[in-house]
Amino acid sequence: MPDVTDTTLIDAVTPLQGCLAKLAIAPGAAGEVARYTLRAGEHRLDLNARLGRPLALEWTGAIACTHCGRATRKSFGQGYCYPCFKKLAQCDTCIMKPELCHYFEGTCREPEWGERHCFQPHVVYLANASGLKVGITRRTQIPTRWLDQGAVQALPVLEVDSRQQSGFVEVLFKEEVSDRTNWRAMLKGETERMDLAAERDRLLARLESGLANLRERFGADAIRPLDEAPVAFEYPVLEFPAKVVSHNFDKHPLVTGTLLGLKGQYLILDSGVINLRKFTGYEVVVS
Repeated sequence: MPDVTDTTLIDAVTPLQGCLAKLAIAPGAAGEVARYTLRAGEHRLDLNARLGRPLALEWTGAIACTHCGRATRKSFGQGYCYPCFKKLAQCDTCIMKPELCHYFEGTCREPEWGERHCFQPHVVYLANASGLKVGITRRTQIPTRWLDQGAVQALPVLEVDSRQQSGFVEVLFKEEVSDRTNWRAMLKGETERMDLAAERDRLLARLESGLANLRERFGADAIRPLDEAPVAFEYPVLEFPAKVVSHNFDKHPLVTGTLLGLKGQYLILDSGVINLRKFTGYEVVVS
């Protein structure tokens, strides 16, 4: 698969072809909607400019691993061939469940990768995409992580020194709040705004004992409270679906319809929705 590089945005008149990467999303200025860019190989398409217009994506049947570029009959872990899925640290179980980190046991798949990505500041946050949820992300991934989830609000709560520590804190928070987004509810646009600062204070009070135990284990300064203001996001949506019907390239390689909106990693068409991140590495023709 060609390297994903920044190129001039185009508003395609003739079809463009390439392997999909996840949608690039930039937050809008205050009161403005997020900006969406479709990435297919070396091509870039301004999706905000396509709102209200027909859009077609056709999978050619080819898939390329997003890491090594080799052809693969099936995608694993959102864009990897099976050998990469089994050997890369970024595909290990501890990425989804950081509390299971096994670096200190000497069994990390790629210790140098882990040192670069896992041993850096992580943020534990509250977000509102389909209701209150807790999540974790590297400090450098803010606000990308929230936009990828389709959050309409987000609030950093705690900062920790490593991904493993963020996992332990998240497990503690999950005693009180979900770590999941209801993607169907998120796409219907019915999410009510909430007072995230009040929810933060409520949860910190209820989890005070557990947090004290973690600080005793990792050090008083390892888990630091953040005093940041909540942020809000608006998405470019002309019309939310009353009923969410999902497209799947593996079942139907041609997806067509009028583009009605963009939220999270989803395209909202009048014919249904499609999560493009799920099909990372799929070669498509876009017209």
